[in-house]
Amino acid sequence: MPPAAVRALLGGRTARVAAYLGLCAAYIQGGLVKLTDFPGAIGEMTHFGLSPAPLFAVLVIALELGASAMIIAGWLRWLGALGLAGFTLMATLIALRFWEMPAGPERFMAANSFFEHLGLAGGFLLVAWLDLQQAPVS
Repeated sequence: MPPAAVRALLGGRTARVAAYLGLCAAYIQGGLVKLTDFPGAIGEMTHFGLSPAPLFAVLVIALELGASAMIIAGWLRWLGALGLAGFTLMATLIALRFWEMPAGPERFMAANSFFEHLGLAGGFLLVAWLDLQQAPVS
């Protein structure tokens, strides 16, 4: 496919919204699951040592859903993207401490997930950077 055809296919609003939806999908799903199973959300916060767990659960739900909505809607997209990048990095450092695990399949899976999450954080940084590049200077 020639570059002009690829640009025509991927350069439009539909492809951009689909990309934002894909990037935010895990956060929308996670926020909705936590919202509909708040005791489970509190249990997750407790599992990772975050206290007070109910407050952290509310903050995580608000961040996952609010920042995703900002990115998809284009309202302060850069800020929503930076929020999810920072959240992803912190959650990854808390939940996927593969370097503390003994060698074996669990460590291998945790390490893979750790680096996948770093890539996701990088994707959000790219969204923020692109949004700030396109914003008019005020």
